[in-house]
Amino acid sequence: MTTETATFGGGCFWCTEAAMKELAGVESVTSGYAGGDTENPTYREVCSGSTGHAEVVQVEYDPAVIDYPDLLEVFFATHDPTQLNRQGPDVGSQYRSIVLYDDDEQKRQAEAYVEALDGEYDDEIVTEIVELQRFWPAEEYHQDYFEKNPSDAYCRMHARPKVEKVREKFAELTDRQSTTSD
Repeated sequence: MTTETATFGGGCFWCTEAAMKELAGVESVTSGYAGGDTENPTYREVCSGSTGHAEVVQVEYDPAVIDYPDLLEVFFATHDPTQLNRQGPDVGSQYRSIVLYDDDEQKRQAEAYVEALDGEYDDEIVTEIVELQRFWPAEEYHQDYFEKNPSDAYCRMHARPKVEKVREKFAELTDRQSTTSD
């Protein structure tokens, strides 16, 4: 099996990770940081807003099962791409909406997807589409956070609704049963 990667930031990486893990063909999702200048940033540094990084997830997927446009559709449906430097209660450039592409084809597809969304929202889409320079995995305690902490108040209020939306709206793209108690 040959896999590809896609990197997205749509607010807190716990929420985006949980949503993407629901999809058939997704082999792994790693929370991390990208889009900034600091080498090997820490969570504390990224949260300060001084590194330029966004909280992102890197999705490893099997393109024979799920394609990049499907991942884009789920990504855009599970966050608000019109909010500049924030998602829900999380405020700062580290929570910006961002697609980090690996190659020209991903760039083309992301730009075409955003163009196709024109008029779907009351406000302008502010999602950045930039080339991925470097992905830094987040600290271990951030990985699989929703699965490990389903009762956490933040997860109940923000991650769970995204997971439920994926299960309902994108049922044809999922093949997984819930791994967390509902």
